[in-house]
Formats: sequence, structure tokens, C-alpha cells
Amino acid sequence: MVDGDSGVEVARRVADLTLDVQDFPQPGIAFKDLTPLFASGPDFAATIDTIVGHYGPDSFDVVAGIEARGFMIAAAVAYAAGVGFVPVRKVGKLPRKTLRETYALEYGEATLELHADAFSPGQRVLVVDDVLATGGTAEAALSLIEQAGGVVAGFAVLLELAFLEGRKRLKPRSVHALLTV
Repeated sequence: MVDGDSGVEVARRVADLTLDVQDFPQPGIAFKDLTPLFASGPDFAATIDTIVGHYGPDSFDVVAGIEARGFMIAAAVAYAAGVGFVPVRKVGKLPRKTLRETYALEYGEATLELHADAFSPGQRVLVVDDVLATGGTAEAALSLIEQAGGVVAGFAVLLELAFLEGRKRLKPRSVHALLTV
């Protein structure tokens, strides 16, 4: 049974266009490849419309995308909603003053950055990424947005790996996953 926060039809579309790649990026990992979804114009457009429709264009002022695949989704959502896009980047990629958040990975640690002046105080930010796994990356991104004065209006992902319990880590913030496996 396929399931997701936007219903079975949406979840099936995402599932049907997601490929499992075994042992990538390292042995024992089954990578969820969403590039077939991105490559299908009508399916990608329907996916973006689903996200915008769920939140409604009046519930957020700007969209933030988490590097790297979150950029593709977030930029499309921002365009469809007629709002701006803000990137949450890996360390060392942004040219002006930044805020930093370091978080643990299962095999080390990583750091995200955001321009310190990315948001006006109280600006409502819809945060978008491709996959929610353990929640470490998402938690760091949401924390950065809040430190920069943004208010998290929602967090949307195409795919949630529920067995890794990332959603619990993000409480009390809401998560909207189009497909949950």
C-alpha cells in the first residue's frame, strides 16, 4: 500500500517515478532516485502544484530549498506560487555573512549555511527538500531559518523514510510528505 499526506494518487505518482539504487552512495544504502520524477514534465508539474495547493500561496512569503535536490523542487514551488527562493547551502558556498548549523550524520557531521539577511523578521518560509530521513539536515535548516528571523510556515518533502523517524525529530513543526515509505 502506497501512502502520503496528500493521498494515495499523489503518493503513487511519486512512488512510480522513484527508483531504488542499491549500495549508493555506500554499501548497504538503498538510494531513492527521484530524477525520473524530475524528468517527467507533467508529473513534476503536478507534484509542484500539489505542494503549492496543500499550503496555499497565501500561507508563505518565500520558499527555502535545502541543497542540492531541494533546490530544484523549492525553486519550482516558488515560481508556481509567485514568491522568492532562498537556498540553504553546504558550508563555504555563500558569498556574504552567513549563519551556520552543524549536525551529526550517521557517518560524521555536516554543516549548512544561510545568508544572515535572508529573511525579513517574521517572514513566513515554506521549506522544501527531496527526502526526509533521520531529520538531521532538516532540523539544521529549520533552525537556521528561525535564527535568521524567518517563521517556518511548513516543511514539505517528496519522500519520507518513516522508519528513520525524522518527523519526530522536527516536532512541533509540521511535515508534509507526498510519499511515505
